[in-house]
Amino acid sequence: MKKSKRRNRRKKEQALARVLTVLLVTGLCLTGVLIWQREKRTAATQTAMEDADGRPPLDVELLTVNPYSRPGTAIGTIRGIVIHYTANPGSSARQNRDYFEGLKDSGETHASSHFIIGLDGEIIQCIPCNEISYASNDRNDDTISIECCIPDETGQFRPETYQSLVTLTSWLCRRYGLSADQVIRHYDVTGKLCPKYYVEHPEAWEQFKSELETS
Repeated sequence: MKKSKRRNRRKKEQALARVLTVLLVTGLCLTGVLIWQREKRTAATQTAMEDADGRPPLDVELLTVNPYSRPGTAIGTIRGIVIHYTANPGSSARQNRDYFEGLKDSGETHASSHFIIGLDGEIIQCIPCNEISYASNDRNDDTISIECCIPDETGQFRPETYQSLVTLTSWLCRRYGLSADQVIRHYDVTGKLCPKYYVEHPEAWEQFKSELETS
């Protein structure tokens, strides 16, 4: 009789453990779904807002919130736009975006950008404009960052990349009430050779800024 009671009690405990396991797994799955839906709603809301504001065509592919490339930290008042180059000749916008995404797993460095412009002029948004990116060092807290892909070691942008840069930067300036003088190079923040072509050819940089004023 005692053995039978122990067996019954053990069966009940095992059944309860299975139920608790199922509930735990279900809860974790629901949490993941809710987080995904929240991210999707955030991206959709921002996309709708920007479309109404004359935003240039772009793909919103936000990075996963993580300590290495998208900390989720709110940005302060936006006081500038910082232009970068990828320093990876021939790499695409998607490859650079996926590199930033992969940092959540590798943890090898802190790096990201709000926008990446590809070799064919395609634009990918990686981080919402109301969050900081890890791109511009001491200016992360008050600037929007734009990375541009390059075809070769000269660092000069292809015409398609350049035109998208003018269009995107002009739109951001209008959106945040910025002047062309508030558009700077990474070089102007840290002295780094970035974007290389515009550091080595300051006259080309001034030409770019003059186009912003007329766009």
